[in-house]
Amino acid sequence: MAKIPSRNFATGARCPLDGVRILDLSRVIAGNMVSLALADFGAEVIKVEPPEGDALRDWMVAGVAANWKVYARNKKSVGLNLRKPEGREILLRLVETAQVFIENFRPGTLEKMGLGPDVLLARNPKLVVMRVSGWGQDGPFRHKPGFGTLIEGMSGFAAMNGFPDREPVLPPTQMADMYAGYIGSMAVMVALREVEVNGGSGQVIDLPLFDPLFAALGPQAASYQLSGKVRPRSGSRSTTAAPRNAYRTRDDKWVSMSASTQKMTERLLAAIGRPELIDDPRYRTNADRLRNGDELDDIIAQFIRKMDLAAALEFFDQAEVTVGPIYDISQLMQDEYIAEREILANYPDEQMGEIAMHCVVPRLQGTPGAIRKPAPTLIGEDNAQVLAGLGIDDARIEALMAADAVYRGPQRKRSGGDD
Repeated sequence: MAKIPSRNFATGARCPLDGVRILDLSRVIAGNMVSLALADFGAEVIKVEPPEGDALRDWMVAGVAANWKVYARNKKSVGLNLRKPEGREILLRLVETAQVFIENFRPGTLEKMGLGPDVLLARNPKLVVMRVSGWGQDGPFRHKPGFGTLIEGMSGFAAMNGFPDREPVLPPTQMADMYAGYIGSMAVMVALREVEVNGGSGQVIDLPLFDPLFAALGPQAASYQLSGKVRPRSGSRSTTAAPRNAYRTRDDKWVSMSASTQKMTERLLAAIGRPELIDDPRYRTNADRLRNGDELDDIIAQFIRKMDLAAALEFFDQAEVTVGPIYDISQLMQDEYIAEREILANYPDEQMGEIAMHCVVPRLQGTPGAIRKPAPTLIGEDNAQVLAGLGIDDARIEALMAADAVYRGPQRKRSGGDD
């Protein structure tokens, strides 16, 4: 079994985004992914949390807030009650020191709080304001709940996903949020370059969850315009190349195959002892193979079903045919690829001793990112350090805490609502 390496936090690591300050008011996945991607490369991310905390703190796995521990690494926490004027004023003072502001309230909520982009940009004309929502800041759906599940359904993804004789299948993870998070981090860097290199002004980035996922689905609209046909669900098959599928092995494991070029198909057919099929009119061209996919899949499946997973992988590797394992996470964590490439590493954790986290993505050779600190345990854990930078001393912080404008401690019970 491959051993996941253990790593200490790289507390003194120099990273390419050192000096960039981000105020992150977002909750749950998408906004946190934007700020995580930037924090991993050195940006100082200050999570501005209400006394109820980010909802990610409530997502427990075996009593551990695993999502929070991963998505809030490399971040600081300041607890502010934005329902109090003193809390809002502290936020605006922080805005003056920041380069980026991230929020994912329902559209219009920030304006009701007296913290709309006009107010923020008046305090800091160079500020990049990232607004994450489900459907965008305008349009007929702007007030609809922004849950990724709704976007994954309406975008066309679920209609494409699954088997033709079954219901559409939603993804088993927060796909819309993750796409938006990574696209959002790129958008922030583009806007920062406009400010820092071109001498431009700050601006608002309108980032719905819908747009990145829809764009990631490829030329669906163009294909429909040209063919007049809706792409059917095809299970693990491709609608553009064959053979491509998932195949069961003798030990009830699975492999994936994509022989999507002519030479790869010819190599595959020769490897499984059926070279005569290369010139068979049913399988001679990719178009032929798409029309006769059931029969070809049966031939391949019968061959693979006679081998255990390890033997199948070795056989096709020797034959230079594109076949790989289909893993669950328990199998993946045992693969030497994960250990040797350090896709995962164990980092110190006060609750668990160590916790496995994905390493910084992507890898920069000259100025790599680093995991420098764990997620803050308490809401407002970094109040003293961050507010001291505004000239607010401990006595004033205590007074603000007594007035319920600043908060430090465990989560308060949620009162309901997501605005």
